[in-house]
Amino acid sequence: MNDGAVAAPTDQVSGLFQGVRLTPTQRRIAHCLVQHAPTVAYLSAAEVAELAGVSQPSVTRFAVALGHDGYPALRRRLRELTAGAPDGPADAGNELQQAVRAEIGNLDRLAGQLADRERIAETGRLLAASRPLPVLGLRAAAPLAAYFAYFAAKVHPDVRVLDDGGSLLTDRLEQAAEAGAGALLAFVLPRYPRETLDALREARAAGLRVVAITDSPVSPATEHADVVLPAAVGAQLVFDLHTAPMTLAMVLLQAICDADPADTQRRLEAFEASAARRQLFLG
Repeated sequence: MNDGAVAAPTDQVSGLFQGVRLTPTQRRIAHCLVQHAPTVAYLSAAEVAELAGVSQPSVTRFAVALGHDGYPALRRRLRELTAGAPDGPADAGNELQQAVRAEIGNLDRLAGQLADRERIAETGRLLAASRPLPVLGLRAAAPLAAYFAYFAAKVHPDVRVLDDGGSLLTDRLEQAAEAGAGALLAFVLPRYPRETLDALREARAAGLRVVAITDSPVSPATEHADVVLPAAVGAQLVFDLHTAPMTLAMVLLQAICDADPADTQRRLEAFEASAARRQLFLG
């Protein structure tokens, strides 16, 4: 974000929850506030409760957990945060253009988060050192896990995609830990499959450190992850857009490559030699 720029409503509201330990119910409320900023600043506690699918007392307790006397005080704070936030251009175009522009905004916010290069670099070193490296993605997150793993396998000796749930998932997590894995990369995206969160708990029980790429700093993944890397999901179309999470995945892969440049170069050269010998590509 450029100096002097007005932060987007979602960024302003997300800042309220940084460093605050929230219960699962409170995370649902926080996620609701982020998703519906700035309009939520003008809703009653009962309306917020209905929107988040929780009880009205839960909304009040949530406000107190953030350091306010009650929900009215929180609502005043929300109005302060979003009063000067831009709602977008006056002529935003049709609904398809609006969806694409919203993704541009998601990418812009992601770029701002990446100003802290050391955090990404440290996470890259953690994942690069994990041998094997399990990569978890269930349901809607499965294609992202496969996409990341396809490229990661070119620079990492043992990448294991975990894209099927069921009883075998825990077996595969335990097998990865027994084989020497130290970390798990998990893609946790709406609608947050229950099996994914169960798998994160199992991974930590097996001694793995969990790195989660998820859509919000208050998503359900935060309770079960050691490192949370948020990237917003576009929700303007019938099905979600995952542009920012996929971009973040490739940024993280770059950090893995940077963790050991010499080994990365050696592995890439070996792959290119093999590809040329087998004539894998036309160009």
